Amino acid sequence: MTWPARHISRFIPRKPAEVSAFLADYRNLPEWAQGLSTGVREEGEELISDSPLGRVRVRFGAGAELGIFDHDVTLPDGRTFHNPLRVLRNDEGSEVVFTLYRVAGVTDEDYEKDAAMIAADLERLSAAL
Repeated sequence: MTWPARHISRFIPRKPAEVSAFLADYRNLPEWAQGLSTGVREEGEELISDSPLGRVRVRFGAGAELGIFDHDVTLPDGRTFHNPLRVLRNDEGSEVVFTLYRVAGVTDEDYEKDAAMIAADLERLSAAL
């Protein structure tokens, strides 16, 4: 099944290596990713995050050195969502792009709410850097 996707992006006037270094440090999540984390800790290869949705598990894939911060988030009910997140070079700065998939059963209202929350998180990321 193919899900509709929306790419939400934010230009950050910092080099991709700087943005990637900040994103690679999971302790920074609560500072900018309030839609995902109000507090985070390591548990094995996963991160446990206190989120607005409850306690979630976060697993980042490989590729941080290439600006790839794709991550899977497992909700308290056991559902897992894949979230592509990339840092792309844009002249002297970076374009941070989050892909929001619209999975089955998500209402228009919830999808728009998720998109707005991600855009706000990217704004906080820019401010944090």
